[in-house]
Amino acid sequence: MTTPDPDGLLAEQLLRLTRRVHRIQKRHIEQSGLGVTPAQSRLLRTLAHYPAPPRMADLAERLEVVPRAVTTLVDGLEASGKVRRVPDPANRRVIRIELTDDGVKALRELHGARRSAAQEILAPLTGEQREVLGDLLDTLVDGEQRC
Repeated sequence: MTTPDPDGLLAEQLLRLTRRVHRIQKRHIEQSGLGVTPAQSRLLRTLAHYPAPPRMADLAERLEVVPRAVTTLVDGLEASGKVRRVPDPANRRVIRIELTDDGVKALRELHGARRSAAQEILAPLTGEQREVLGDLLDTLVDGEQRC
């Protein structure tokens, strides 16, 4: 008979929670009617954090994906009018990606969809439990224990 592995159980719970979060967020994004995939949503959110339009390579690095994946995402978002490719003013060979007005509007709507998903996921927790969970998640994300 083997003894239970508490860390293995925690790892499995985290993986199950991650899959549940992705499923619920995907459903809320689809219900928004924006025609945006979760990956495109992530690219839009990432794009909004740049002070100036980034290069595709910058986006690929930030998203931790290969540049080809960013090209596919940008192609889809450009076709729907949410982003546009613009030449770099200092080097015309460089192309930058910027949000359009429709992209900014989509981001606002996506924010609402993500908030709704978070409310659904966190509904079983009390305010105190949410605070504890937030502290624990900060510790895990930062990779160091807080006092």
